[in-house]
Parts: sequence; structure tokens; C-alpha cells
Amino acid sequence: MKSWLGKFIRRGPPPPEPLKGSPAVARVKHYSALSGYVYEYVYQGYLDTGSVRSHRFRVSADRKVWFDLEVAIQDEGVRAWEQANDRQLNAAERYAVAKLALFAAFDERETPAAMRQPVNVPAQRIAALLESIDF
Repeated sequence: MKSWLGKFIRRGPPPPEPLKGSPAVARVKHYSALSGYVYEYVYQGYLDTGSVRSHRFRVSADRKVWFDLEVAIQDEGVRAWEQANDRQLNAAERYAVAKLALFAAFDERETPAAMRQPVNVPAQRIAALLESIDF
């Protein structure tokens, strides 16, 4: 009876997939943006979904209000860079792309409210971000 009844009882959504690459100890880091704001951020990890790797950060501009921010990197752009440079990006280098994209968003977006929108990194931007650090 219990197994038959279980088919009709709603159980809610499945739990979210755990993030990969989460640091053992979360570290709060700071970034002084060109917009004049000083942001604090914490890296939470990443998820591979389809053709995108989404890096998750927790961000604050005032130390009171924290929000989640996603930096989505297209696998197509990573593959294009790898083919052009004849080598693969390792996990740390892919994280570097996400962090550079986060810093660029801090600099380009005028207010903390604008930071609540996800940061999408298109294919052509990956090469530009890596070139900015002479990679």
C-alpha cells in the first residue's frame, strides 16, 4: 500500500546538483572596480550544464546584502581558443577566465544592482580576456 500511495504524493523538486571545485575554505576577496564600488566576492564552485560551464560567486557591494552571481562560459569559445593555441585549458585556467570576466563586469556595470544579472562570456571574449593577461 505504501509504495502504491507514494506514486501520488508530491515530493517537491529534486535537490540541486552540488557544485564542483568548491574551495575547502571560503575566502572573501575584494575588488576595487572602475565604477568606484569596492566589491567583495566568494567563489562557490562550478557546474557543467550542456555546452556551458557556470561558475558561481557570492557578491556584495556593501557587506550587508549578498547575492549569487553566475559567470557562464561557452564551451564553444574554450574549444576555439584551444584549437587556435594548440593546447587545452586546464581547470585553473578556465577559472581564470571566469574571474577575469567577473572583474570586467565589476568595471563595466555602473551599479551593484546591475551586477545581479548573469555574466555571459561569448566565444570571442575568451581570447580577449586571456590576451589581457598575456596568456
